[in-house]
Amino acid sequence: MKKEMKIELNTKLSTNVKDDKAMCLLCPRSCIISEGESGFCQIRKNINGIIQLSWYGQTSGFNVDPMEKKPLYHFYPGSSILSLGTIGCNLACQFCQNWSISQNKNNPAEPIKLFPEDILALSQKYRCLSVAFTYNEPITAIEYVVDSAILLRENNIKTVLVSSGYINKKPARELFKHIDAANIDLKSINNTFYQKYTDSTLKPVLDALSCIRENTQTWLEITNLVIPGLNDSKSDLHNLSKWIYHNLGSDTVLHFSAFHPAYKLTRISQTSPEVLIKAREIALSEGLRYIYCGNIIDNKTNSTYCHSCKSLLIERRGYHIVQNHLFDKGSCTKCKTRIPGFFNSP
Repeated sequence: MKKEMKIELNTKLSTNVKDDKAMCLLCPRSCIISEGESGFCQIRKNINGIIQLSWYGQTSGFNVDPMEKKPLYHFYPGSSILSLGTIGCNLACQFCQNWSISQNKNNPAEPIKLFPEDILALSQKYRCLSVAFTYNEPITAIEYVVDSAILLRENNIKTVLVSSGYINKKPARELFKHIDAANIDLKSINNTFYQKYTDSTLKPVLDALSCIRENTQTWLEITNLVIPGLNDSKSDLHNLSKWIYHNLGSDTVLHFSAFHPAYKLTRISQTSPEVLIKAREIALSEGLRYIYCGNIIDNKTNSTYCHSCKSLLIERRGYHIVQNHLFDKGSCTKCKTRIPGFFNSP
């Protein structure tokens, strides 16, 4: 068994309340947890009066993916990324695609033990430019993620977070200073949707997005899963796009992703390509420049175009890149406009 690193975080993650109880300070749930018990997320536990990660160095699995699968389209497109997850989540999304690990109240029978140095070794073995913490909610395993990110950065390997962004401000600043890129799920711009379908609230997610943009060097992309009848109204899509434009900027990359029936929302039909394409048109009309449609077969809305002269710069077919004119300099080959993102090998 490898040695645990457990680098001390600068941010306090728990505080004593009374008797044998402690409050978790990591996310807005502020779980008050008795000695030996776990919080809402299932993997943060009260051990000797301190809330800490009980699943350090254990994963629910890993895989080597294309970067586009995260999805990240402006962060070293076409490169390979090692993806891994743990279990548990601090949200309870009724539409979760990975509910068997995020909402599973029982630990998997045979977790795969991977300490930070194992993650480094695997990423080097498979020649991955980056490592992604994904599948479930990586925020809940903040100590494990930060330990790994520090070691990976020392070895010129990037760290990516795929997250719902439900985290308090101080831990967010602590976490994202170690993260090179993130894709954050902005599930809706409507707080009622968050309350009803995720058992959480919207504002902490918006605060986390603003924190990433204003206080860190983390490359940020956003995914909005478009669910028919729940968050796909024209007003919701306009308001979501407006918020991103005014608070994060016109160059913020936004992915509209098609919903497929899953978990507790199996009676809702999957999102049609027409709805996603319309959502993209709305976002473009609100001033956003780089909008993509995911989980559908549509080469045009998966490809990258210059926002200035509209030239095709990166042609994608699914997760496969057919041509990439940004690889060398990151600028449009025709009008020389600089395209936001990271396109050269580090």
